[in-house]
Amino acid sequence: MKPNQKLELTWIGKGQEPKLEPRILIEQPEYSYGDPDSGNMLIQGDNLLALKALEQEYAGKVKCIYIDPPYNTGSAFEHYDDNLEHSIWLNLMNQRIVFLRNLISMDGFFCCHIDDSEGQYLKVLLDEIFGRKNYLTTLFVRVRYPDKTLKQDMDFHKEIEQVHVYRKEYGAKPNLNQSELSFDKFCFFISELSQGKEVILGGKRVVVFQKGEYVIEKKSEGNAFGLKEIWATGSILDGNSSGRFFRDNLTGRYEIDGLGVLYKVYGIGDDRYDYRYFTGPQRLGATKGKYFQGVPVDNLNSENKITEQPINNFYDLASSFGNCRTEGGVGFRGGKKPEMLLSLILRHFSNEGDLVLDSFLGSGTTAAVAQKMGRKWIGIELGDHAKTHCVPRLKQVIAGSDQGGISKAVEWQGGGGFKFYTLAPSLLNKDKYDNWIISKEYNPDMLAAAMAKQSGFRYEPDGHVYWKQGRSSEKDYIYTTTQFMTVEMLEKIREEMGPDESLMICAKIYQRECENRFPNITVKKIPQMLLGKCEFGKEDYSLNIVNLPHDDVAAPSDDEAIDERIDENPGNEPASQSAQTNLFY
Repeated sequence: MKPNQKLELTWIGKGQEPKLEPRILIEQPEYSYGDPDSGNMLIQGDNLLALKALEQEYAGKVKCIYIDPPYNTGSAFEHYDDNLEHSIWLNLMNQRIVFLRNLISMDGFFCCHIDDSEGQYLKVLLDEIFGRKNYLTTLFVRVRYPDKTLKQDMDFHKEIEQVHVYRKEYGAKPNLNQSELSFDKFCFFISELSQGKEVILGGKRVVVFQKGEYVIEKKSEGNAFGLKEIWATGSILDGNSSGRFFRDNLTGRYEIDGLGVLYKVYGIGDDRYDYRYFTGPQRLGATKGKYFQGVPVDNLNSENKITEQPINNFYDLASSFGNCRTEGGVGFRGGKKPEMLLSLILRHFSNEGDLVLDSFLGSGTTAAVAQKMGRKWIGIELGDHAKTHCVPRLKQVIAGSDQGGISKAVEWQGGGGFKFYTLAPSLLNKDKYDNWIISKEYNPDMLAAAMAKQSGFRYEPDGHVYWKQGRSSEKDYIYTTTQFMTVEMLEKIREEMGPDESLMICAKIYQRECENRFPNITVKKIPQMLLGKCEFGKEDYSLNIVNLPHDDVAAPSDDEAIDERIDENPGNEPASQSAQTNLFY
């Protein structure tokens, strides 16, 4: 065995992932809606590039991610072509899940919807990325009834789909089911009619009552002094102290004490009594028994009367799936998920105010449910239905006119908003001589923002100091200019700098004497400083998602590296707020 060898899934192309270009996002205000300060984002574009664009700002900030990727079943959806060769599907999923994991907060969760065509391979892939110790459960969801099968000539009904659930790290706790504390089940009361016979079993004092020496009464209402009846069988025999005591000391005991016996065992349990009652078999041949438990002390002393129960891992939502086609006022044949499912997932794996992300947004269900449940959200969708389906649906949600899905259950009346973004084009493309040049589509603000992102700086133009366009710390700045950088310009900037400040200047052209002139100023040339850092010029890393028709954009001329508008800003200072492109970084 090789040292440090580990169990992992392998496929053609694994380990050959591209170096993605960190794009900036550009707001399209005509599609944004509602409160501009909501923080919600609807992004149209390749989801792998979009995830890379979000990485710098949102790493470790997303509480719950739900995705519903194409299943690779060989049957095409209306909006997706999911017939991908197996290795390609795994490779593309792997890239996306790695990015998604980076976005999840330390106490966050990842939920991936899939069917059995790739479900088992996906599980192994997720084990590798998240670690098997962080696998929590698989939710099994009934999505259709047998008489609603997809194809009549299939050998097996496709009734069940899966949602694999992982946590980011140990300590992340889902929201369990809750119910108000009730004494209804504590309705058994036991009366002792004799002193019984005292014995020692398992190191504990035990009083044995024969049949006729006790009475067990079940009343119509329980109270804090009553007992709850529990069968001592199955997992109970290993799961708690009472079960283990029955297993180790009372199983087969009827051969000594007889049938129908009651045992009063002292020094066991966590309720208000210092004893617990057990019954043995009532008839010959029976092996099972019961024990009677009082209300746990923690519940008696707690002011919080809410109890928690485990989360179910099977849900019959076939009727919800069958009726969800027009939820939100938009049709989406094949693959649409009902709001009921998303509300269940967000209820258990996020809280009000948390950030939720879906990078395969489809018709917008995750965003719609997140909005109605008081979560913040980011949705990513490549196709034109980001505009034709998601935008109108989310507008209706925010306006309060969408009263379908979970609206009535959560008493949704509207509110909030979102901003609509598209990915900026690649920063660099090639001219007719096969040289890399800056894209003509980048204006001064876009270029400065892109260079800041490429260099690991946050784009934050200073309103007073033009060369402070972005920062990586309190005193480390970046400045991008397409002007010819001279020594005189450099010296002027140096005079304005504080004693502990540093500056990276990204210039298209500069005097050679500018290099290494000041120890706290670094001058780099664009685009040369970018080459080799990432893959430029590629717009589509999609899961073979169909690109719907769009208007052709005129290509820039080969002999112009960047729009003349850059040179109209002599000092290359940040443009006024009203003139700036709506960007997100």
